[in-house]
Amino acid sequence: MIDRVLFVCHANLCRSPMAEYLARRLLADRPVEVCSAGTDAVEDLAMHPYAAEVAVGTGADPAGFRSRRLRREHLVGATLVLTATRRQRSVCTALAPAVLHRTFTLRQFGRLAAAVEPEPTTAGDPLRTAVEAAARARGRLQPAAPDADDLRDPIGGTAADFRRCAEEIERSLRPLAALIATAG
Repeated sequence: MIDRVLFVCHANLCRSPMAEYLARRLLADRPVEVCSAGTDAVEDLAMHPYAAEVAVGTGADPAGFRSRRLRREHLVGATLVLTATRRQRSVCTALAPAVLHRTFTLRQFGRLAAAVEPEPTTAGDPLRTAVEAAARARGRLQPAAPDADDLRDPIGGTAADFRRCAEEIERSLRPLAALIATAG
């Protein structure tokens, strides 16, 4: 079974596509598939132009990207589900309750991953080990303020707003990459 990280936002035009492309770059040396979807997405739309600029900055060509609406099978097939907001996390766990233990907001997971050190695994499954370590930490650490878990939507903003959002996404993803490297 392939390890897969699924990013979820509202329309799958800005935050989750930027997270997808940033994660691909950060996890390029790992056997992890990265994809995205939107809870309220209209199928087959191109990425927002400012989000596409962020994707180009990762060295990728986002021309082939098309939005997709979140489906239960996307969630069930994911090793880790990272959402832009608490609302989207709730939608995911309502759609597929079995993914509760591996569904986090992106910012929440970044905090948890930064706070744990998994034991090295010989099973060859560093992403699963990282997810399990973060899930255990979720029960031990003080919760953050509710709005600290939500990634602000840059839609309607400037290119600079999109870049700031991408920087926040990358800050949240770096602990994931480090945790996977430690676990592997």
